Amino acid sequence: MMFFWIMTGLLAALSGLLVLTGARRGADAGEAVENAASVAELAELDRLKARGLMGEAAWVAARAEAGRRILAAQRAPAELRAGSKDRVVVLAGIGLSVAAALGLYLMFGASGLPDQPYERRVDEWATLSEPLAPVQIAAVIERQVREQPDNTQALAMLGAARFEAGDAIGAASAFRRLLELTPGDAQGWARLGESLVRANGGTIGADAEAAFREALKLDPGQLGALYFLGEAALARGDAAESRRMWAPLIAALDPQDPRRTDLERRLPPGGAQ
Repeated sequence: MMFFWIMTGLLAALSGLLVLTGARRGADAGEAVENAASVAELAELDRLKARGLMGEAAWVAARAEAGRRILAAQRAPAELRAGSKDRVVVLAGIGLSVAAALGLYLMFGASGLPDQPYERRVDEWATLSEPLAPVQIAAVIERQVREQPDNTQALAMLGAARFEAGDAIGAASAFRRLLELTPGDAQGWARLGESLVRANGGTIGADAEAAFREALKLDPGQLGALYFLGEAALARGDAAESRRMWAPLIAALDPQDPRRTDLERRLPPGGAQ
């Protein structure tokens, strides 16, 4: 298929070249007409003077005016003109390009076929021993999930890989499927909430907050859920709730951890030390 797209691009470039060539021919024809008219106007003034129908002063003033008009016309952008033959050439070129692209597609392409080169790349990624990029890991695990849709471990790994690859919506989808199979997975609820926050541009919406609360109900030690719920409370101006969420989180962090220092700084007055 790569050959098809290369040839399609070349034919599109040829079509554009034909269009530009036709436009240039129209512009050149317009310039020739204008130059001929200017020469004829100056010659007519000379004939009038020679026949005594125009005095010296009038002739000089008329030639000067004609010269100014000619110079102004030369400085102005050329008006593009295309004749009937130019239109035929351009339309024929575009038609040939489309016909050639369609012919190449019928010869080398076929709709509905799977992306075989991509599948081969996934096969290769699955056998590599060196570390893969998150998007590659997600592709390998996604195929495993298609083959084993109820594999909860694979679903958890798929959600994490998609999250690291920047696909927050895809990560949330994987975690939702995981929680349909294992609704008591506290970490799955916490990761779902985090994915929803990222998908929402960093805003902790009602669905994300509900996921974090479910995670804490199942496991009060889910530090990530504590953090986001404290952030949500802080955004609402609920200082007491923010302190309640962040106090155990601050206590769990090392005193030298810069994250602890940041939380203590942001904690509303009366917070834990």
